[in-house]
Amino acid sequence: MKRLLKPIKDVGIVGYGAYIPMYRIKDEEIGRVWGANGFPIQEKSVPGIDEDAATIAIEAARNALKRAKINPQEIRAIWTGTESKPYAVKPTSTIVAQAIGATPDLDAADFEFACKAGTEAVQTAIGFVGSRMAKYAMAIGVDTAQGRPGDHLEFTAAAGGAAYIIGEKSDETVAYFEGSYSYVTDTPDFWRRQHEHYPRHGNRFTGEPAYFRHVINAAKGLMEELGYTPNDFDYAVFHQPNVKFPLTAAKILGFPMEKVKPGLLSGIIGNTYAGATLVGISAVLDIAKPGERILWVSFGSGAGSDAFSIVVQDAIEEKRDLAPKTWDYINRKKYIDYALYAKHRRKYII
Repeated sequence: MKRLLKPIKDVGIVGYGAYIPMYRIKDEEIGRVWGANGFPIQEKSVPGIDEDAATIAIEAARNALKRAKINPQEIRAIWTGTESKPYAVKPTSTIVAQAIGATPDLDAADFEFACKAGTEAVQTAIGFVGSRMAKYAMAIGVDTAQGRPGDHLEFTAAAGGAAYIIGEKSDETVAYFEGSYSYVTDTPDFWRRQHEHYPRHGNRFTGEPAYFRHVINAAKGLMEELGYTPNDFDYAVFHQPNVKFPLTAAKILGFPMEKVKPGLLSGIIGNTYAGATLVGISAVLDIAKPGERILWVSFGSGAGSDAFSIVVQDAIEEKRDLAPKTWDYINRKKYIDYALYAKHRRKYII
């Protein structure tokens, strides 16, 4: 039985773009307030008081359009994966579509699957374009910093996102998809019930059997279907709730550190959840050369992983300089203290 997910028509990435808010808070500042030490990362990105998942998605989408060099009216679907949408009942994707001038002739919806909501949108866009229902579809992964005050998540939960415009493979695509593979089970490692303000997690249970079981099996499944080994990939981007998990997964699979480091941003900006691997891939596309192959593996609590193999094309050389690069946003930062962070995140409202 073939398990590889691949459309009839080859599809690729026409344009991509990331956005990361400029505000940062150091883990030691959070630890100072809560009397903690031994931090999982150094600092994390924090949205401004006027930023949310919708505004971050819009900025990422505009950057993707700059690189795609297409009329937004040609986009026939915009799907946003997020677990921190500003409205409980109202799609984020319609806001993005209106802001970039893609309305009204398109499909729009929001996706939910914790941190792999963004790659769920990518999978759907691949199928939508690969079936020729649309010339272009946009997939977005975005989230804002969430975490109960003093909880482990508060030290890593960050903000950021990335957008990808998917189209049929051509000279205009910066990279194309060789195939994808998904691995999903019912594993309740992380959740948030209705009306709860902050998510909850199963502590060490989030690593095994949640993260590692799904990431490893998705990566292995994809490589087996394609007949590849780690030697066939130039880069590997794994979901990064912290620094330790993706490095451990890479070691288990046989990927050396030099192939993982370019897309490993959790130690620098924190875990951007649904945007994590999408932002990691954007950082890799900013430096990758034509012909290089990238392994892309997401993870979403609940639980599941999507794995992709993408190959960079010649168009990357021209298009990557048409919009701000991922590290442009990483290097643009302003530090805030815990009081201002709590105000930005409205942690005084429970």
